[in-house]
Amino acid sequence: MSMALDAFGFLFTGRGLDPDRDRSVIERDGFRAVLVGMADPSRAPEVAAALVDEGIQLIELYGGFGPVWTAKVIEATDSRVPVCSVAYNPESIDGMAALFPSQTG
Repeated sequence: MSMALDAFGFLFTGRGLDPDRDRSVIERDGFRAVLVGMADPSRAPEVAAALVDEGIQLIELYGGFGPVWTAKVIEATDSRVPVCSVAYNPESIDGMAALFPSQTG
């Protein structure tokens, strides 16, 4: 059985963001993307589970979540939808270190 992707969620972190307030929805031609920002990655599991309950079919996590929070999101969503984490290739390491010096040194 073939199914179309109609609803996509993207979770990301940023200073001062609140997932109850800081979200954007893009809708066009039957497709919906929900982007949700949060200051603390510990909110990701509950946010992801709520998005799946609202009909989101696939969740992507900003690379800063890492494997631990990705696993917690998969667990919180009971593996009902695919969950992936964006990764940065080796050529991006210097740029990431410049953006996040407190996390790399």
